[in-house]
Formats: sequence, structure tokens, C-alpha cells
Amino acid sequence: MSTVEGSLEFEDRKLYTKTWKTDGPAKARVAFVHGYSDHCGRYGIFFPTLASNGIEVCAFDQAGWGRSVQKPSERGLTGPTSRVHADITAFLNTLIPSSVPLFLMGHSMGGGEILTYAAMGPADTRQHIRGYLAEAPLIGLDPASQPLKLVLTLGKLAAKLAPNFQRTDKLKADYISRDPENNQSIVDDPLCHDTGTLEGLAGMFERADLLESGKLRISEGRGQGGRTRMWVSHGTGDRVCSFDATKKFCDREKKDIEDFEFKVYDGWYHQLHFEPSPDRETFANDVIEWILKRTDDTTADEGVQPKL
Repeated sequence: MSTVEGSLEFEDRKLYTKTWKTDGPAKARVAFVHGYSDHCGRYGIFFPTLASNGIEVCAFDQAGWGRSVQKPSERGLTGPTSRVHADITAFLNTLIPSSVPLFLMGHSMGGGEILTYAAMGPADTRQHIRGYLAEAPLIGLDPASQPLKLVLTLGKLAAKLAPNFQRTDKLKADYISRDPENNQSIVDDPLCHDTGTLEGLAGMFERADLLESGKLRISEGRGQGGRTRMWVSHGTGDRVCSFDATKKFCDREKKDIEDFEFKVYDGWYHQLHFEPSPDRETFANDVIEWILKRTDDTTADEGVQPKL
């Protein structure tokens, strides 16, 4: 396994990218979208384990996060949903057409982003995606991390007046995982700055509301071969993103998606990929198994037109 660093360049900014390469020919490729106050370099054994099992991982630090931030004023400048989706599209377009099946995966905020992308992203890009994987997606906040409704309402209003105004909200480190060393490493990581902008935060919660309320539906026809293949995972002990909101979403969406799996991890916290061993290995193996079962999907190239 080896890694390759790079960048995704726009006229006004540059996003840091990193790829975990397989030793031999890849069987599949995962495009990964990280969560809030996170970056693609913080996934421990997860990406190397996928790569050692023939699954290449391609990830990037979202605008406003990680090594894509060049100065403090850029922290949290994720932008509205239109820009978030445009960044994901630009990243995916560097990978397609892919010689092996391409999957789109996201964690937490990134999980919510890939779910809304499955519903709203451009059809000519989605038709290359073999399947979607959401880890502890932000569909609703757990009550332990839920800000007051008044704060959310005022924040949405203020975002229109001062979209780039920065707000720092630190999550309780012991909510992240059941591994104290991992939680402390987040506190000590300067790239996990906990600083969002009003516009970015408003977009994040608007996406969550669309998913939780059912105003945005995914349904069939959102991926390669005119099919939707989806794997959603969540721990019942998550005190950051609401397990109940995710379950409600899954109960609704699985009625319209034939290849849909909701994987529940009893008692696990928010970062499933960083839970104590052997749980983190179990999670990685579950992801690997789901992906590899779909690399030889005979319906993938049937030519069914994807839905717009």
C-alpha cells in the first residue's frame, strides 16, 4: 500500500487530495468525503485496510477544512450546498471514467452530503457511481449535541447577512469514539479547528432537514446501470448524529430502493472507523465485504438511463 498526495485546483482555491493505492491491480475505488472539523488524514487503519484488500481510496479535504485551508480566514468556508456538490462533482470527474467500480462514501457531515448528492447530483456523474456508503450520516443531531432551535433559526437568518462569519463550536471529545487516545488526538490536531461559517453551517443543517423530513427522496435510478445501491451505517451510542433520525430515513428510503442495507452497530459511537479494536477492524471488513460483493454486479452495465 502506498499513498499519493495531490490537489484539485479551481480558479479561486485549491483542495488537498490524497490517494491510498493498492499493491496490485485495484478491484474497486472509493471516493471519500470527510465530516465536520475533520480531514482525510484522520481515518487511522480504515483507508489502508481497504487498500490492502484491493480497494483504492481517493479522498480530499473539503473547502474550509484540513490542508485545504491556507490561512485562518479560510476556516469553515465550505460554502452553500451548490458549492459542496460542485466540489464533489469536480473530484469525481478526476476519477471517471473509472476502470474499476467507483463508490462514493462519506462520514457524518460528509455522509449527509453524499446522500443529498445521490438525490441532487448531476446525472451524468452519478451514472458512474456503483454504490453509496454513508457512515453515521448527519440527518439529525443527537439531543446531546443539539443546539437550541432559536440559535439555529437566528443562525440561518444571519447567514444571509454575514455568510463568512466564523463560529467555533467544539464537540465534546468523548462523544466521538470509545477510544480515549483517538479522542485526545482530535483535541490535539490543529487541522480539526471546529470553526464553521454561518453559510456553511446553514447549508449543513438544511441538507439534514431535507433528508430527515423526507422533502428530498433518493429512490432508484441514482447510480450506475440505472440502479441505486446504498449502505448506511450507524452506532446506537452516537451522541453527535442522531441514530433515530438515520433509522427513520432508512425505514423510508428502503421501501423504494431494492439494494439498500442499514447496518446497526449496538452501542458504538460516532466514528465507527475509530472504535476500539477489534470493532474498527469489524467495521472496515463490513465495508470491504459490501463493496466487493458489488464489483461484479451484472446489472451495472445494462445501460438503463439514470434519473435526473
